[in-house]
Amino acid sequence: MISYTVEGDVAILRMDDGKLNVVNPTFIKAMNEALDQAEADKAKALVLEGRDTVFSAGFDLKEFAKGQDQARVQVRDGFAMLIRILDFPRPIVAACKGHGIGMGIFLLMVCDYRVGAEGAYKYSMPESRIGMDLGELLIALAKSRISPKYLTRMAVLSEDLDAQTAVDAGVLDEIVDAAEVQSRAMEVATGLATMPVAFGKNKREIKATELSNMRAALKVLGG
Repeated sequence: MISYTVEGDVAILRMDDGKLNVVNPTFIKAMNEALDQAEADKAKALVLEGRDTVFSAGFDLKEFAKGQDQARVQVRDGFAMLIRILDFPRPIVAACKGHGIGMGIFLLMVCDYRVGAEGAYKYSMPESRIGMDLGELLIALAKSRISPKYLTRMAVLSEDLDAQTAVDAGVLDEIVDAAEVQSRAMEVATGLATMPVAFGKNKREIKATELSNMRAALKVLGG
């Protein structure tokens, strides 16, 4: 589900379930274990890499179909995972080689720098289209990362964005040829690994408002 390797000062977390990298209890457990390992190894930067053609297609709808209790646990634990990544004290660079949809786009938003792939990939928040409530936690995150010009188009109208528009919207920071995404993400992460400890303090202070809002929303879910 999520493999963990280290190259120099950079820990690489590769998400690959062989399909769409859906976020479910197994995924969340694997992500937290990988983050635990990165902390134990004192990694100076992380790369969060998706599989070819897809970063993540979002929450596991099959888990939602199991019942209200299972759905609530998946959402609560998934949201807690987002907060942990956003609050992580070392730089995290996303290597996105394909689609980012639903929870997948929020995984991109909690990374510090996002490298995407050129190509016919889409980035979307489909919640309005499929009848789901974004909720206060995801709204707080969306407002903090998405350009006001695109916020309504994405969060309310559920518009699909292409890769270049995703850069304009603030979902990605840059796009490169798909074959170069991983190497470019490693280049960025290696550069950011030289950041001193003050990076984590400044990151948390800059993101203090959104983290506070997200934690308050999580508490309502019992997290």
